[in-house]
Amino acid sequence: MKIESIRLKNFKSFQDVHLQELPNFCVVVGANGSGKSTLFDVFGFLHDCLKGNVRQALDARGRFQEVISRDSKEDSILIELQYRMDIVGIDRLVTYSVEIGENKGAPFVAREILRYKRGRHGKPYHFLDFERGSGYAITNEEDFHKPDEELTRENQKLDAPDILAIKGLGQFERFKAASAFRRLIESWHVSDFHIDAARGRKEAAGESEHLSATGDNLPRVAQFLYEQHRDIFDKILATMMRRVPGVKKIEPCLMDGYLTLRFQDGSFKTPFLDRYVSDGTIKMFAYLVLLHDPKPHPLLCVEEPENQLYPKLMVELAEEFRLYANRGGQVFVSTHSPDFLNACELDEVLWLVKKDGYSQVHRAKDDPQIAAYMAEGDKMGFLWKQGFFEGADPQ
Repeated sequence: MKIESIRLKNFKSFQDVHLQELPNFCVVVGANGSGKSTLFDVFGFLHDCLKGNVRQALDARGRFQEVISRDSKEDSILIELQYRMDIVGIDRLVTYSVEIGENKGAPFVAREILRYKRGRHGKPYHFLDFERGSGYAITNEEDFHKPDEELTRENQKLDAPDILAIKGLGQFERFKAASAFRRLIESWHVSDFHIDAARGRKEAAGESEHLSATGDNLPRVAQFLYEQHRDIFDKILATMMRRVPGVKKIEPCLMDGYLTLRFQDGSFKTPFLDRYVSDGTIKMFAYLVLLHDPKPHPLLCVEEPENQLYPKLMVELAEEFRLYANRGGQVFVSTHSPDFLNACELDEVLWLVKKDGYSQVHRAKDDPQIAAYMAEGDKMGFLWKQGFFEGADPQ
């Protein structure tokens, strides 16, 4: 899957924006409060809607009135994603849109549509179309040779108007587009990494194939890689030895039924438990575990990866994010690091500007001056520090 564009109306500080031609590796910069976290929360919001329902996702963000743009002249929130994905063996440009409203304090899904073209020509066909909990989905969408009127519509009514149709119908394989999109959203990784959560003893049983959003299962994932993908684990260890002075060995250790990580410093015989290792060491190891996942997430979002890490490591880290994206997992990263930006290419960077209370989006490749400097060999981070990202600096 690759997200081609994002359209937002009345979602917090994004009153009306349309991000188009999004790259596989997308780096977002901007002053504090410009909307970087809000942009990433679009993915978290959809994930929460799918995990629970729309009401719960809104309640976690202060309820509907705190999510809809302030002083909005409209009474609904619109999120629209256009993305490429394989549906029954054919690469399709799919559009998913959801509009959310509120009535007497109760949120509801005003309209939810999933559409794409059946062939090279014609208008996109609605394979899922719901309003306020009622609608239809197509069950034989793989029959591309049949005319539109011969497609089979199955009318459905959801249990409540605040449930996404892709959640209810996506459980059933006969609704192929809804099912595929549901699985993709469930596989998104929006990082909320906490170093303290990653440290210490962990239950030996639990999710071990993918690092959790908070990183609280880091020892289990390390053990999984150590036992099932030793070549990957050894590659991670070699990188750690190069980047973190003194690190010679890292191993998951089972103690009294609990897992923990032990770090070996080459100068000492006795290894350290992870609670005695620096924050930066834990964070670098967690990022390497995440970015060397044998099955990359279709979407990975990470905010400010430079925190607690040595500035000169940013170029290598940026390249690892790019390699992850090229393996099939689209990556969105926000940063305040000029060193990280210096490793970015012209079409990978956009910046946010707050104007009259609302966020605006600018792409580096659309700025003639930035494009000219980059063509002459300048670096993106240096241009940002010199003030060429118009409106990006705090006023």
